[in-house]
Amino acid sequence: MEKTNVKPLGENVLIQPQGAKKKTAQGIYLPETSSGETPQEGKVIATGDSKDIKVKKGQTVIFRRYSGTDLKIDDKKYIILKNEDILAIVE
Repeated sequence: MEKTNVKPLGENVLIQPQGAKKKTAQGIYLPETSSGETPQEGKVIATGDSKDIKVKKGQTVIFRRYSGTDLKIDDKKYIILKNEDILAIVE
């Protein structure tokens, strides 16, 4: 489990995006930067203190494309999103 010094406030959620691994027909894996698209799936690292937040730390979620604020902490990418930008929990 990731541990950061960032604690989201209110209805915000800290997500570590998980890039989609794309594989060509020949079996070559392409980096996420080759498609130019932002990943829409990630792991919840921390949540704000609002009672309206339905996700918990450690869950994998799907969120709106191009939403939130990008952060870089200790060479790792994170996104802070509003609770309303989370669309689903992956089970």
